Amino acid sequence: MPHMIFIERDGTRREVDAPLGLSVLEIAHKHDIDLEGACEGSLACATCHVVVDPDWAAKLSAPTDDEEDMLDLAFGLEKTSRLGCQIVMTDALDGLTVRLPKTS
Repeated sequence: MPHMIFIERDGTRREVDAPLGLSVLEIAHKHDIDLEGACEGSLACATCHVVVDPDWAAKLSAPTDDEEDMLDLAFGLEKTSRLGCQIVMTDALDGLTVRLPKTS
């Protein structure tokens, strides 16, 4: 099974199982990682904002216009910011590393 790494707000690094087909948001919830997702992944908010490790950012598909619009609402936006609900785990993303922003 693929895995991914979350860097939590306090800097704690957590490596977790990441089932294929689940979004980063769903994987975070499965492992009790503090990633809100107020709209439950319907692309209607920015509360699942994560910062993708730069080594991984180019391996992701480009964000859609709708995701870009929602990211504009996120606090602490960075160059590799994405919405966790829009990143779906594949074999190619085994080892994906994302950091939770200090504020959400």
